[in-house]
Amino acid sequence: MKFGQTVSTTGAHGATGDGRTRERISTLLLNHGPQSAAELARPLAMTPNGVRRHLDAMQADGIVEEAPAAAGRRGRPARRFGLTEAARDTLPHTYDDLAVAALRHLSAIGGREAVRAFADQQVSGLEARCLAAMDGAGDDPVARADALASALSAEGYAASAESLASGGQLCQRHCPVAHVAAEFPELCQAETEVIARLVGTHVQRLATIARGDGVCTTHVPSGVLVTGGAGRQRVC
Repeated sequence: MKFGQTVSTTGAHGATGDGRTRERISTLLLNHGPQSAAELARPLAMTPNGVRRHLDAMQADGIVEEAPAAAGRRGRPARRFGLTEAARDTLPHTYDDLAVAALRHLSAIGGREAVRAFADQQVSGLEARCLAAMDGAGDDPVARADALASALSAEGYAASAESLASGGQLCQRHCPVAHVAAEFPELCQAETEVIARLVGTHVQRLATIARGDGVCTTHVPSGVLVTGGAGRQRVC
């Protein structure tokens, strides 16, 4: 989506009636910054009172918020509204493309070894936070995998640990860097080694979202099961 196109931040209102008007308001606020009802009324060919009705509804929905009054204006300043951070978060971003371009540049300069060093540095903070969250998990690798799943979920990975006849299985249903890791598997390799260190045993990556699988799946071998009883297998 390019700036100037309609921004869909109005949920299930659709593309007609109030929904279309609120999408146009969102686009104007995105392209021109905070504006008053009177300022929005002109390009919308509406009355200020009509625009205020939409702004009130959009404010209640968390799409717009009142912006601070501009400094230096005399008299009672008109209320101005801008998009909320939550509304901006629904817009397309190019962070993944930027990260891929940066890693391509790094690879061209320093080779894949430089990419791997970067990947190791990136996951070091995640490892430290997860290690702290796993305090008291004990020594059993599968029990530690269960604790790691909770720590990873807190980081946004939507993780869970399942019991298998041969040990355990760590499932991650979200990968924040899947698009980038599809071209640079060093990111997945570094993360896998972090998982191994955190659970205290070698692990095997069976599937990754970056390779097109629905879930990142890591097998954690152990002779002790933590949930589900002996021999029970569960799929991510």
